[in-house]
Amino acid sequence: MAKYIYFFGDGKAEGNAKMKDLLGGKGANLAEMTNLKIPVPPGFTISTQACLHFFKNKQKWPVGLKEELFRNLKKLEKSKGAKFGDKNNPLLVSVRSGAKVSMPGMMDTVLNLGLNSTTLKGLLESTGNPRFVYDSFRRFIQMFGDVVMDIPKADFEHLLSREKKRAGVKLDVDLKVEYLQHLIEKFKELYKKKKKTSFPENPYDQLGMACNAVFLSWNNDRAKFYRRQNNIPDNIGTAVNVQAMVYGNLGNDSATGVGFTRDPATGKKIFYGEYLANAQGEDVVAGIRTPLHFKDLKKQFPKAYQNLKQITGRLEKHYRDIQDFEFTIEKGKLYLLQTRAGKRTAAAAVQIAVDMVHEKLIGKKEALLRITPEQIDRLLHPVIDPKAKVQVIAKGLPASPGAATGKAVFTADEAAERGDKEKVILVRNETCPDDIHGMDAAQGILTARGGMTSHAAVVARGMGKCCVAGCESIKVDEKGNKFLVGKQIIKRNDFITLDGSTGRVITGMVPTVEPSMSGAFGKFLSWADGIRQLGIRANADIPRDAKTARDFGAEGIGLCRTEHMFFAKDRIPLVQKMILATTTEKRKEALNKLLPLQEKDFEGLFEVMGGYPVTIRLLDPPLHEFLPRREELMVEVALLKKGRKTAGKNLKEKEKLLSRIEELHEFNPMLGHRGCRLGITFPEVSEMQVRAIFQAACRVIKKGKKVQPEVMIPLVSLSGEFYQQKELVDRVAREIMKKEKVKLSYMVGTMIELPRATVIADKIARKAEFFSFGTNDLTQTTFGFSRDDAGKFIRVYVDKNILLSDPFQNLDTEGVGELIKIAAKKGRSVRPKLKVGICGEHGGDPSSIEFCNQIGLNYVSCSPYRVPIARLAAAQASLKRTGK
Repeated sequence: MAKYIYFFGDGKAEGNAKMKDLLGGKGANLAEMTNLKIPVPPGFTISTQACLHFFKNKQKWPVGLKEELFRNLKKLEKSKGAKFGDKNNPLLVSVRSGAKVSMPGMMDTVLNLGLNSTTLKGLLESTGNPRFVYDSFRRFIQMFGDVVMDIPKADFEHLLSREKKRAGVKLDVDLKVEYLQHLIEKFKELYKKKKKTSFPENPYDQLGMACNAVFLSWNNDRAKFYRRQNNIPDNIGTAVNVQAMVYGNLGNDSATGVGFTRDPATGKKIFYGEYLANAQGEDVVAGIRTPLHFKDLKKQFPKAYQNLKQITGRLEKHYRDIQDFEFTIEKGKLYLLQTRAGKRTAAAAVQIAVDMVHEKLIGKKEALLRITPEQIDRLLHPVIDPKAKVQVIAKGLPASPGAATGKAVFTADEAAERGDKEKVILVRNETCPDDIHGMDAAQGILTARGGMTSHAAVVARGMGKCCVAGCESIKVDEKGNKFLVGKQIIKRNDFITLDGSTGRVITGMVPTVEPSMSGAFGKFLSWADGIRQLGIRANADIPRDAKTARDFGAEGIGLCRTEHMFFAKDRIPLVQKMILATTTEKRKEALNKLLPLQEKDFEGLFEVMGGYPVTIRLLDPPLHEFLPRREELMVEVALLKKGRKTAGKNLKEKEKLLSRIEELHEFNPMLGHRGCRLGITFPEVSEMQVRAIFQAACRVIKKGKKVQPEVMIPLVSLSGEFYQQKELVDRVAREIMKKEKVKLSYMVGTMIELPRATVIADKIARKAEFFSFGTNDLTQTTFGFSRDDAGKFIRVYVDKNILLSDPFQNLDTEGVGELIKIAAKKGRSVRPKLKVGICGEHGGDPSSIEFCNQIGLNYVSCSPYRVPIARLAAAQASLKRTGK
C-alpha cells in the first residue's frame, strides 16, 4: 500500500529537505530541522500525492490514508505525552498547508484543533490558565469557521470588535475571561446560524474536515491567481502539515514571531524580525497588532533571543540562503515552526547574492542562477528624486522599496478594476490574502497596521511592489473611502506618493530619478558578463536612448530605426514633400534638405557609442505612415468644398495631397511598398541615408574617435534585392571615403523578417556580412498574424492551450525559431564567420535569449531598459547550456 504520511519528531524524521516534491517546502524543511536536532514541535506531513489523489477522485481520500493518519496520531500522542481528544490531558494540533513552492498567505491554516467542551476542561486543569484556554478556543472557532466552513472572517471580526467595545479595550489581548467566554458563545451562535448545525465536537471530525479544507485551499481564487502571477504549475498540489501545538499566548512569558536572517528589504546582514508577546502566530502575519522588533525581544527574552539567533544562523549556513522563519516561545522555551528561503526585494536579492559570494557560502555561478531576470527588471524602476520638495504627511515602515504614485483607492476590487488603465495606490488598514488581485494591479500598497513581516509587506516584496506598512498615524476609513492624518483628509482619487525605501507617505505626485548600475548591482552584472557568450546590444534611435543603453551595459546598437528620426515636427514637412514629389529632381530637392539632419543624427549615435557597432536600418515602413490619414483628409476636403467660396488655394492643396495619397494607397501596406522595395524603386532615398551615415562616420573619425557602422537592408525576400542595395551602399561609401580621405571598416547586412529569406539565406549570405532577424515581422509573416490585431484572439488561444504563450512576447521556437536555425545554418555554410543576431522585441525576453544562445547566435538586441535583464538572461542561458 502506498505511503502518504511522513512523521517527524524526537530528533528524527522520515523526510528531508530534498523531498519538497512530496512533502512540500514546509514539510521538507520541518523534517530537515528535526534531523538537525533543532527544537521543532513533532508532527507529520500528509504528502502532495494525497492532495492530487483527492482532486482526481472527486475529493475522496486514497485507500488507507485514514488508517495511516490514526497511526501517526498515536506516534504524536506518544511524543507529546498527551492524547488527542482526551478530557484530562488533551493534545491540540495545527493544520497547515505547504506546497513545494512558497506561496505566503495564499492557502489556509487552522490552529488549536482538537478543542471542544470536553477538552477545554482538561486544558483548563492542565494549564491552570483560563484566559489562555478561552482565547485559544475563540481563535479555533473563528479559524475553523472561516477556513473550513467558509463563514466570512468579517462576521467573526464584527463580533470581536463589538466585544472589545463592550469591554472597553482596544486589543484582543486585553479581553478578560468573562468576555472571551461570552464571545465563544456568540461565535457558536454565528456558526449555527450560518451552517444550520452546531460547531463540531468530535476532534477526529474536526481534523478530517480541516485536512480537506487545506487540500481545497490549493484551488482557492487567491492561490490560483498567485500561481498564475508566479508561473507555478497547477498540478503539484499541496501537502498538509499536522503538528503539535505550542503556545505563544500562555502569558507574558510566551510569544510568537517571524524573522529573517538578513534584512529582506535591503539585504543587509542584520538579524531581523518582529514578534508579539502573549499571542499566536497569525497575529503577527495578519497585521492586526503592530509587532515589536527583535531589539525588544533581546530585552524581554534574552535567552530565547540568543538561542534563536544561533539556530537561524546555523540554518542560513546549512541552506546557504537567507531564511524566513517562524517561532514560538512557550513559557520561555523556544520552538521553530518553519524555515524557508526568504522572500526579498530585488535589491536585497542582488545584495545577498553578492555578499554570500564574498562570504564563500556560494559561488558566482550559483549567485547568477539565484536572481531572476524579472527581479533585475524591478531594480530598474525609478526612485523619488532626492532634490524634490515633498510634503510628507506620515511615515510608516519601509516594507518594500521603490517609488509609487497614484490615486488612493480603498478596496482590492477597485484597484484590480482600475489598475490596468490608471495608476492607483491601494490603501488598507491591513491586507489579507483575498486582496492579492488588487495588490497586483496597484502601483503600491499602504497599510495602517502590520509590520515588516505582515501579509502586505511579504507579498509586496515578492511582487516587487512599493509598500509602506504599519503607518499608524493614518486612520483608514475603508467604507468612507478616505484616510485621516491629524486634521488632513485624503479622499478616494487624491494623488499620493509612497517612498518604500524610507516609509514616507507624501501628498501629490513627486518626480523620480532613474536607478544607477553601481555597487552590488554593477558587480553582479559584471559576473554575468564574464560568463555569457551572447553579445548584448540595444535598439536605439537617438543619442539619449543610446546613452541609456551604454549606461546599462549595451555593447552596441543592434537596431537604429531611421524612420523614427523623420517624425520630428521640423522633418515631417520635408518627408511629405519627398513622398509627394512626382519627379526624381523634386524628390532629391527634399532629400538634400533631410541629409544634414540625418547626418547629425548618426554623428550623435556614433559619438555616444564610442567605437561599439551601430547597426542602422535603412527606411523601412510604408510611406503612408508619414502622410495624413486618407479617411480624415477625405472628410476635410468634403467640408472645404461645402464652403467653396472661402476655401480657395487651401482646397486645391488638400485635393492635390489627397490625389497623391490615393495613388500611394495600399490595401495591405505592411506587405506592400516598404523596406528594400522603397530603396529599389526610389534609390535616391537609400543614397541620401547612406551618404548621411558615412559622412557622419568620417566626421567622427576625424575627431579621433572610432566608429563601426553596419548598414542593414530591410525586408529582403529575393537575393537580387540585397545585391542591388549593397552595391549602392558600397558605391556611396567608396565615394565619400575618397572625398574625405578617410578609411573606415563597415559592414552591410540584412534584416531577415520574411520566411522566404530564411530558406534562401545561403544565396543572400554570398554578399551579406551579417543577418539580424526582425522577429516581430518574422512572427507576423510566419503565423499570418497581425501583431496589431492578434491580441483579440491570442489570449483565447493561450487559455485553450492552442498556444503555450503569446508568440509576440516569447519566441515561437517550434516555427519561427526553426526558420531562424535554417537561415543561420544556410548563411554560415556560405560565410562561416557570418555574424547573426536578433533585434525584435524578443531580444529582451529571457526564454527567447536562451533559445538564441542554444543555437549559437552572436548577439541579441533589445530596448535600452532591458539590457541588464538580457545580460543576466544570457549568462543563465550559458550556465544552463554547459551545466556548470
